[in-house]
Amino acid sequence: MTTSRPGGWQGMLQKGAPQLSKQVADLQNMIVAEGALSAKTKTLMMLMGDALLGHSEGVANLAKRARSQGASEAEIAETLAMAFLMGGLPGIVTGCNAFRE
Repeated sequence: MTTSRPGGWQGMLQKGAPQLSKQVADLQNMIVAEGALSAKTKTLMMLMGDALLGHSEGVANLAKRARSQGASEAEIAETLAMAFLMGGLPGIVTGCNAFRE
């Protein structure tokens, strides 16, 4: 499972530094796999991180992934509440992209 679309930064890294690209992808796949935390929980954590960092597209994409992993709208809303608690208004403004259609 990768965290970005292939044509984005991952595609550029693959073209410019293929060995590094493989190492990064392997590490990502290890981190997001089921473990002590579920993959869904980890996706919600990534969503919160993207909201805090102002990554609107990432929030929207991760919300779709979280839903496909069984996250409810209530779980996504609570994740955004945590983004607000930790990052203030910018986190919730960006986080609203989770509800973009």
